[in-house]
Amino acid sequence: MTRVLIADDDIVVRDVVRRYLERDGLAVTVAKDGHEALRALGSEQIDVAVLDVMMPGPSGLALCQTLRERGGYTVPVILLTALGEEDDRIAGLEAGADDYLTKPFSPRELALRVRSVLRRSPSSADAPQVVVSIGEMTVSAAARSVLIRQQPISLTNREFDLLLFFLTHTGTVFSREELLKRVWQWDFGDLSTVTVHVKRLRSKLGDEHRVQTVWGRGYMWSRAPDAVD
Repeated sequence: MTRVLIADDDIVVRDVVRRYLERDGLAVTVAKDGHEALRALGSEQIDVAVLDVMMPGPSGLALCQTLRERGGYTVPVILLTALGEEDDRIAGLEAGADDYLTKPFSPRELALRVRSVLRRSPSSADAPQVVVSIGEMTVSAAARSVLIRQQPISLTNREFDLLLFFLTHTGTVFSREELLKRVWQWDFGDLSTVTVHVKRLRSKLGDEHRVQTVWGRGYMWSRAPDAVD
């Protein structure tokens, strides 16, 4: 059974969210602070972690950063924050979060976001189930792995889905709105989510990335390695 970790120091939030997720048929582990959350992540098979940014112990932001620094630990992370400023949202995404919700939020919306990060992108299903080599980069769609010069590159699930989408739609320009809908499967949302994920993907792939910014239109994966910025 799919298991979701809810880590928040507010008992009301933990209880309400737990009931909503259990009603959706998901198993739930709750934690009241970052220490309990870290123990759960180390001892249980967690499929999605919902972390409060301001909880005691390691904060949700710090915990997300720690998880992403561990190579290969790609559990999806949704951050809960009472901070609504754009800089705070971007900080969470740059720490490696797959999504975030600003408090107060609808528990039903959180349940939908959990389902969204669990669900594989349609573009992933359309990807070739073979190893794809591009320059010094090797991508296995089936294993969801990336090697650059035979060295593994750790991508989050969203980053990998975004990469697969680009690889299966090379030479086509997509707006941030289109990427949000087709990769994240959101009909609406913060467009900075796409911007930050593109930035992180470029950083992790280094010279092997071919994500080109088409000013005023969006992004595309260029067929030519020297046509990126």
